[in-house]
Amino acid sequence: MSSQTAAPLSRKVAREAVEWYLLEQSGQATPDDLAASKHWRTLDPEHARAWAKVQQVSQTTGMLPPELAAPVLRRPQRRVAAQALLALMLAPGAWLLVRNDVLADYHSGVGERRTIGLPDGGRVMLNTDSALDIAYTQKERLLTLRRGELLVETQADPRPFFVATRHGRIRALGTRFIVRLGDQASLVTVLEHAVEISPRAPSATLRRLQAGQQSCFNHDHAGLPMPAPPQADAWSRGMLAANNMRLDDFAAELARYRPGLLRVEAQAASLRLSGAFQLDDTGAVLDNLTRILPVEVLYRTPYWVTIIALKK
Repeated sequence: MSSQTAAPLSRKVAREAVEWYLLEQSGQATPDDLAASKHWRTLDPEHARAWAKVQQVSQTTGMLPPELAAPVLRRPQRRVAAQALLALMLAPGAWLLVRNDVLADYHSGVGERRTIGLPDGGRVMLNTDSALDIAYTQKERLLTLRRGELLVETQADPRPFFVATRHGRIRALGTRFIVRLGDQASLVTVLEHAVEISPRAPSATLRRLQAGQQSCFNHDHAGLPMPAPPQADAWSRGMLAANNMRLDDFAAELARYRPGLLRVEAQAASLRLSGAFQLDDTGAVLDNLTRILPVEVLYRTPYWVTIIALKK
């Protein structure tokens, strides 16, 4: 198949290629890391194609801010560089979104929670790997979530208070709420009082949420209110709360708080667990999984971890 007709890379394979590439370029890779990276490239022709693509894209790093092209990347820089390379591999036009992330007013690193005081006395907390702009004018108070997740506590003020994502705006009605930005939609969870969601499309219907409700919205539509999960704000206290959660879903959440790749093999994916887990030590969380579920955690390298089912 020629490069002109090749199918697009899957996001999963592209992300893995980016992680391996940045690890090799960091100057911190061990011999085992390099061997694991080489092994990954030989597992599947798509892996080899993704590796070639990330090398090709990396040659255009003159487009990137200088700090992202540095040969040795600290962890927050590494995460931003990964997102930039991934966007360029999958959709070159997405560079504008990546650049907005890079130039945002405030950032949090992977595994970091950051609290920011607002000019009106309110406050906002950024969850792991997030980017935020803050703009207060005489007419309105506006937070723009560029990446990740935030929890905001508003204060009384005659100016309206909004949180914006690329999918639309949320107007606070004297409230405390969470906004999480995804690729295809934004998720709003109301902890106190109420909010009003306005999707970006002019024809979209407004959606009002009360305390204890959440809704997912995209450019065109805001979904019906649904009950919010218990302890939806657990991450703000450094906890990952699971209530009969599938293991693959749990691992996907945990992966947001640690660098590298975290996988669950198919035989273990449907196992379920409940509990509260400390996010400040994801290694300890993985160790605990082996005590509460019939699984084993395999570390091919510190950056490539797989959860597998114990054989009966």
